[in-house]
Amino acid sequence: MRNLLSVVILLSVVFASCKEDDSVNTDNKFDRGQMLENYVENLIIPSYKNSQYSVSQMVIAFESFSSEITLQNLENAQNAWTSAFGEWMHANIFNLGPAAEQGLNKSMSEEISTFPISPTKINAALSSGQFNFFDFNRDARGFLTLEYLLFSGQDIDNDSVLSMFQNQIERKRYLVDCARNIQTRINVVVNEWENGYKEEFLRKNGTDVGSSTSQLYNEFVKSFETNKNFKIELPLGKRPGQTQIEPQLVEAYYSGKSLYFLKIHLKAIENVYFGMSKNGTDGLGFKDYLETVTGGPALIESTLAQWEKVLSTLNAIPTTSSLSDLIKNNPQPLEEFRVELQKHTRFFKSDMSSLLGIAITFSSGDGD
Repeated sequence: MRNLLSVVILLSVVFASCKEDDSVNTDNKFDRGQMLENYVENLIIPSYKNSQYSVSQMVIAFESFSSEITLQNLENAQNAWTSAFGEWMHANIFNLGPAAEQGLNKSMSEEISTFPISPTKINAALSSGQFNFFDFNRDARGFLTLEYLLFSGQDIDNDSVLSMFQNQIERKRYLVDCARNIQTRINVVVNEWENGYKEEFLRKNGTDVGSSTSQLYNEFVKSFETNKNFKIELPLGKRPGQTQIEPQLVEAYYSGKSLYFLKIHLKAIENVYFGMSKNGTDGLGFKDYLETVTGGPALIESTLAQWEKVLSTLNAIPTTSSLSDLIKNNPQPLEEFRVELQKHTRFFKSDMSSLLGIAITFSSGDGD
């Protein structure tokens, strides 16, 4: 009897040990430091430096246009703005560290890419000739303010825009000063990353709330939700408190380039998930991290399957009309895209957070 009891106890210990091993998160096999180094060297700093360069080219184009108000220089300025804002789509995901707090306790992204902008505030500044880029009026500065000045509306041709600049001398000063403010802010962030913050970022390689992994993950999820909540649901009238469509609330409303920038932003988000740079350099990313934890491979499979549906519905959105016109006249493709984005939220947010043991530290206000 004593021998039988010993065997039972031994088997119980063995089975308990096996069960415990099955449930243990195995992320101790993964080198978070190497992952963070890949993000810094191949995604974060290059994205900010690309943005820095494109903004410098934009400032040059604006200065040339300001000196000589011609149709060709206006088109050059518009193209330079489009290029610079496109590069910003890759950098604005990394709204952490030096970019986490600028101005009046707001982030870089809030300071230079807030939308919708306020034409009332912008026009008031033009009338007074008083421009303040360091107050609470973030909807009267940044990339989307530049868009308003350069395009002024999808139904307004460039000859009319040219007349506005010719007849309102403060308009070109606002344009150049606003662009230089963006340039100054990005220069500060690049300088801090290259002169000290990079080492601090790599040093904080845990998963606690203050860690670099946590900050990066939260900004990744927040950036995804910006597309869902504000670039799509807001103009579709689907946010809490809305009772009708509001197509004028799309990002890049005045140029009609909303869908173009949306696609760039989602591609940048995809790159962060894979740990892949804009030019295709493939390093360790969140997907690789998930592969080392219990349940991770299954989550990756589900995530990629749903992401294909997101991209499929995105690519099915007609490109012959602006996003705002589609919302008014043909919203069904956007509704289908919105549904797939909503379904995808759990994979990037709750499921990934749970498996990696990283807390969500921001509130999106939609209960996801």
